[in-house]
Amino acid sequence: MTVALVPLVLATHNAHKVIELRQILGTQLDGIDLMAYDGPEPVEDGTSFEANALIKARAASAHTGFAAIADDSGIAVAALGGAPGIHSARYAGSRDDAENVRLLLTNLQSADDRSAEFLCAAALVLPDGREFVELARWPGSVLLEPVGGGGFGYDPVFKPTGYSVSAAELHPEEKNTISHRGQAFDALMPIVRASLLGLHT
Repeated sequence: MTVALVPLVLATHNAHKVIELRQILGTQLDGIDLMAYDGPEPVEDGTSFEANALIKARAASAHTGFAAIADDSGIAVAALGGAPGIHSARYAGSRDDAENVRLLLTNLQSADDRSAEFLCAAALVLPDGREFVELARWPGSVLLEPVGGGGFGYDPVFKPTGYSVSAAELHPEEKNTISHRGQAFDALMPIVRASLLGLHT
């Protein structure tokens, strides 16, 4: 007898995130059907990563009637007072990764301190109104120029602490193990499984 999978909506239209999250969650999705989301995008007007992740998850859950997960992430640079932060995806005025990276490097031209961190808030919203959110950080620094062809976003200019290569040069499996997104969803998944499947790990 085939056991029906429990639906879980991934509240993003970002194809890169969908691929990366499927890789990150892997076997943790046993018993769960991770569904793509094609509904309307909400206005992300929160003042924190946690707030924006919850806004997206709430919208997807309300639209579909299923449990939904979402994340909001970005890079915070010390010399820029934590910018671009929650504005990372549209830092240069659009969602163009290359333009965002160019603006970041331009704004850091005279900076001695190039320390930075990626942050990710992963949120779960259930149809009964319960909400959960986990925040993770990935420290590192901003390189002088992009290096590597993997990853997306600011990965080519982000060198994780303890590594001699950019995030864009890491093998996807290694990156997903140590990244801000990997850490945040690893922390969230026991809650997801307990909430949807009644499995406590």
